[in-house]
Amino acid sequence: MPPVNKFPLVSIVSVNFNQADVTCALLESLNKITYPNIEVIIIDNNSTEDDPSVIKQKYPNIIFIENPINYGFAAGNNFGLMRARGEYVMLLNNDVEVPPGFLEPLVNKLEKNKDIGAASPLIKFYYQPDTIQYAGYTPINPITMRNASIGYWEKDRGQYKEDRETAYSHGAAMIVPMRVIKEIGLMSYIFFLYYEEADWCARIKKAGYKNYYVGSTFVYHKESVSTGRISALKIYYQNRNRIVFMRRNIEGKDFYLGIMYQLFIAIPKNAFKFLLKAKFKLFFAYYKAIGWNLKNIFSPEIHENPML
Repeated sequence: MPPVNKFPLVSIVSVNFNQADVTCALLESLNKITYPNIEVIIIDNNSTEDDPSVIKQKYPNIIFIENPINYGFAAGNNFGLMRARGEYVMLLNNDVEVPPGFLEPLVNKLEKNKDIGAASPLIKFYYQPDTIQYAGYTPINPITMRNASIGYWEKDRGQYKEDRETAYSHGAAMIVPMRVIKEIGLMSYIFFLYYEEADWCARIKKAGYKNYYVGSTFVYHKESVSTGRISALKIYYQNRNRIVFMRRNIEGKDFYLGIMYQLFIAIPKNAFKFLLKAKFKLFFAYYKAIGWNLKNIFSPEIHENPML
């Protein structure tokens, strides 16, 4: 292998919240990677259900940041971005595990293509390793706010090996050049959880860069370890931030049509399903999401982009 100085430093950032064992599994897989020039930064968002200090005890070479409160996923990652020294920053969900050679194709792609602002690998389900979660995203429809993960639940037969531009990179595994972060800024703090990476990718594209899918490498994702597959927390932030994303990124007629669709069709329809099943916490989570946006309708923080 060439000398370390031939490889640009990559800062790997991950956020932990009440999942010390899961984060340790990520770190154990990172210990086995072949890329020789990394620093690993773990941000703990005030875990209270287990002892996060075991992470640093088991892996003393990492940079370990303990936040006094739970700042959320976006702000947690921002703490890592502010601490990072690398030419590239690799954001990994703590419920990801990586194969040894996952990082080289991503770095090589960005080294050779300076117009790429963010890139993600093929993502497969950890518990069904022959099945795809992500092979790129389609664009978000400005009215329905729906899009699709390309290849979702398909068996991996090598059909997505080709690298290509995509609408959005995936927040579970995303590499971004530090020079791009310095240009466009950090993730918006307003999101807390969900849609922060889609918004970041939208800003990357507005700045003239491409989002890319790199099919020659992959990671495994356990998916929704921290929030659960269906929870009031997940429903609240997904719907709250879907509207926030629209307010930040959709303009003109599409914005007004989209808001009407969300407030009078999509959210009532989905909420009513939980009401029929007597799942009242899930039902009220939808209307709490609307209420937050009404309460903050004139808040200037909606459109702020913190800079590095």
